[in-house]
Amino acid sequence: MLLSSRLTRCLAVPPATAATTVLQDIASNQPKGVAKVILKKGKTQLFRDGSPMVYSGAVDRIIGRPPPKTGDMVLVADGTQTPIGWGLYNSSSIFCVRLMQLEEEASGDPSCALNVEKLVETRIDAAISLRKNLGLPSANTNAYRLVNSEGDRLSGLIVDVFGDLAVVASSAAWVEKYKEHIRHCISRIDGIKSIVWRPSTEILKEEGLDLSDLAQEELPGSIETVKVVENGISYVISLDGQKTGFYADQRENRQFISTISNGQRVLDMCCYTGGFSLNAARGHASDVTGIDSSSPALELAKQNIILNNNLDPERISFLKQDATAFMKNAASRNELWDIVILDPPKLAPRRKVLQSASGMYRNLNSLAMRLTKPGGFLMTCSCSGAMTQSGQFLPVLQGAAQMAGRKITVVREGGAACDHPIDPSYPEGAYLSNFLLRVV
Repeated sequence: MLLSSRLTRCLAVPPATAATTVLQDIASNQPKGVAKVILKKGKTQLFRDGSPMVYSGAVDRIIGRPPPKTGDMVLVADGTQTPIGWGLYNSSSIFCVRLMQLEEEASGDPSCALNVEKLVETRIDAAISLRKNLGLPSANTNAYRLVNSEGDRLSGLIVDVFGDLAVVASSAAWVEKYKEHIRHCISRIDGIKSIVWRPSTEILKEEGLDLSDLAQEELPGSIETVKVVENGISYVISLDGQKTGFYADQRENRQFISTISNGQRVLDMCCYTGGFSLNAARGHASDVTGIDSSSPALELAKQNIILNNNLDPERISFLKQDATAFMKNAASRNELWDIVILDPPKLAPRRKVLQSASGMYRNLNSLAMRLTKPGGFLMTCSCSGAMTQSGQFLPVLQGAAQMAGRKITVVREGGAACDHPIDPSYPEGAYLSNFLLRVV
């Protein structure tokens, strides 16, 4: 959506009421000048507290001539025109500015002030340091998230590392503008030999970019799959798969499954390439069944059994079936499992479909509960940010239990793995819910 003409009206010279700040001083020395985005009364504190996304509705006016273009650096200022920070402008997105640095941070480290290249280098270095402190990568795990968008204060940039390969998911216009510099920063990381750039085309379309300019990069050389290890289990990842190719966010939840599977009969619904299934098998489950509707995903899952020759292939089977149809048929046969895992795809990509998605989550979980042995466990997940942020997932699960005629208690609540940090000033970054339920 384009900003209104009132929002974009420009004045030649800012009034002299603006207080002198570090950012103001640096901006005054920029050869092309730096526009100011003036916030509406009452909106400033939200962004002083760290929220990185300045919505167009929070903006009163923009001062500067010529007007800023998408990707340009701008100052973000309060009603007295005193800068509170700086960010990157977008003339088309509902996110008018992505705040990159606050005034007090610029005062402490002016080297990054109004310097995108230096800021990106600094933030990526900080992300590397955080992962090292978390023990990533390691001999047991070389698949992890290196940069998690707002959680690493690089809104719109995600970088997943799979061995010596980095996959970049871009969802902001500024990321595309500084693509070559970001690639350079990643290429200098020890151990990274190849980079794949994956633009999130539908999101970038909303950012005002031309989709014809966002063609998927050819994979480097003959790379189509890559082998990685997570928690000591080997996987083949398809780079043509979903998202960046692998769901590293479930790593800690998958490992937990291995700790409770000894001697248990396990059903893994929407198993994708077998992450939960393989962890259950490593935990000495007596029998593991994985169900998915994707033939390519199941082919990888079967390859992953072969890769891990310490697992008994006789105890693991993968079947191509629709999740709802399988569970209905199994319920009609009164089949029961000690542990059921339900990790469906994103059912609520936007808030406007939350109500209909809630019904789908309720129906799927009701079926899964009917297949859970009394006293057994259901690990159920939602990767829909709209559902997680609404706080309605647990009430939906309670409704599912009523439908199934069962009672549930929450044994464990999890989310994304620790390499997916969340900025508390931007709770919209939380998207993954994972509940372990006891079903009676």
